[in-house]
Amino acid sequence: MNKHDYKQNAYYLIYLIRCMLHNRIPAKEKLDRMDLSCVFAVAQAHSLTAIAAYALESAGIYDKDFEEAKARSIRKVLLHDIERADVFSEFEKAGIWYLPLKGIILKDYYPKIGMRQITDNDILIDSTRQSDIREIMLKCGFRVQSYDKSKHDVYLKDPVCNFQMHITLFEADGKSPLYNYFKDIDKRILKDPDSKFGRHFTDEDFYLYIKSHEYKHFSSGGTGLRNLVDTYLYLKSFNDKLDWSFLDAEFEKLQFADYEKNSRELSLDLFDGKKLSDPEKKLLDYYIFSGTFGNLENSIRNTGSKSRYVLERLFVPAESMEKRYPVFYRHRFFLPFLPFYRVFCGLKNNRKKIVSELKTLIKL
Repeated sequence: MNKHDYKQNAYYLIYLIRCMLHNRIPAKEKLDRMDLSCVFAVAQAHSLTAIAAYALESAGIYDKDFEEAKARSIRKVLLHDIERADVFSEFEKAGIWYLPLKGIILKDYYPKIGMRQITDNDILIDSTRQSDIREIMLKCGFRVQSYDKSKHDVYLKDPVCNFQMHITLFEADGKSPLYNYFKDIDKRILKDPDSKFGRHFTDEDFYLYIKSHEYKHFSSGGTGLRNLVDTYLYLKSFNDKLDWSFLDAEFEKLQFADYEKNSRELSLDLFDGKKLSDPEKKLLDYYIFSGTFGNLENSIRNTGSKSRYVLERLFVPAESMEKRYPVFYRHRFFLPFLPFYRVFCGLKNNRKKIVSELKTLIKL
């Protein structure tokens, strides 16, 4: 698909989502104009195939690709729910507090199961019990993919389970407003009423967190349409019961108040079917061409220059060096060699990605 066709199919996808969110059957004249294989490709790029499948089903259309994607999404949600219940039961026995994040919470605001597709289970944990959690995860049949190397540990279990246990919500970086704002968030979380060690955000703090996570991606590689759906459903669930005077002040502290306002208004206007302003159309284009997790061209452009992008890729913040590169952290005289070591590891472990990155740098 060229960019024009991709955008047109993104608008078809948005139409299907809007119908699903408002419990309406898509119009036959709209459906007749759609090439479902192209709509599917866009939906895949934005992790929105399941919600589109539900919309098509309401019109009596059962497309193989969409149906299989929906079935996979439902299966993944159910398997993650089962495994998460087992893990949390072990945390309760061990006296370890835990706080579910992102998709674990957001999926329940969607009308039907599997409609909000998930990639992994993100959970904020008591960082003082990191090694105990590792033992619990191994006991539950998970294998360790990454441990004590970044802001989260990664545990995998066949066939589809991916659990990310977060020590902090954002990568350690003293210059980052997001990291500095959330580094002590455990002091603001609340105890669950139906468990001893389960924790949850206030409604306002959860919104602050999901928008901060969204903005982190938006301002680097970009982020896709699913975040607009998340925002829409979360806001509609509260019917203006959120404390907006508090939220506005906190988004100013986080230094992206304008982005929050613009993305909020876009999500509401888009899925309520209102006419978009020219700035909203431009912002929507950025979401459409970013996909769920952004893209490399956005990352380079949003950094400001190719040289700055390269420097940021080669060098890591001092605060995160201890976990990611402990040898270099302990022996500072090796630091000049760290960029070369990172390039070597990148070429060794992910050659295709590095080569693609270099080609994109040359092209821009």
